[in-house]
Amino acid sequence: MLQVCPNGPRTRADCAHLPVAPHELAAAVRDAVIAGAEDVHLHPKDASGADSLEPDAVAEAVAAVRAAVPGIRVGVTTGAWAAPDPRDRAELVRSWKVLPDHASVNWHEEGAELVADALLDLGVEIEAGVFSGTDAARRFLAWPSAHRVLRVLAEVTDTDPQTAPRTAAALLEELGTARGRPVLLHGEDGGAWPVLRMAAELGLDTRIGLEDSLLLPDGTPAPDNASLVRAARSILGLAAPPRDRVV
Repeated sequence: MLQVCPNGPRTRADCAHLPVAPHELAAAVRDAVIAGAEDVHLHPKDASGADSLEPDAVAEAVAAVRAAVPGIRVGVTTGAWAAPDPRDRAELVRSWKVLPDHASVNWHEEGAELVADALLDLGVEIEAGVFSGTDAARRFLAWPSAHRVLRVLAEVTDTDPQTAPRTAAALLEELGTARGRPVLLHGEDGGAWPVLRMAAELGLDTRIGLEDSLLLPDGTPAPDNASLVRAARSILGLAAPPRDRVV
């Protein structure tokens, strides 16, 4: 499975053509799905362009993207930077008016269990974010409901292209029994493409988008998310999708 992550916590200061508003996310994701993305992980934004877990921001982003790509599963972040107090994060999740299909929970963040339990209560599936270089794997594996997650996001924060694959291998080993659930392996910035190649070699799910890399594999700036998806599909050895994939 190839997921597109169209914006992440980045802002327009990082990337002038980053999709921020709901209509921009809808257009970017539609193009990415036409290019071959099979799932979506997005970051709803407020009017200033910062990540938001507020119910209106989540509803507008999810509804716009879902209308643009019917039948494609849409997920959102619950990152602590959007609401540092875990109790606030859990309450914001419980206040969502439009539910995504899944949401990521970062297990190195304080109160991850509270947020995850709130999502499960709502029937929203969980992507368990396990970052390299943290105690997230231990914390996630100790959670009694770890077996209930949709997938594990093995998130390699090592941005050195030479060492990122080794960091990825160590993270996968650390996850151990969590491998009973589907694993989506991905890197970021300089580590994005080397780790994506490793995911291809291991037959694991992966993702790409402007959240993870602003550059194509040849080092040139990516004009959009769709170009990143096409490059990823080429590395994964996937055929071009049918032109009428999104109507």
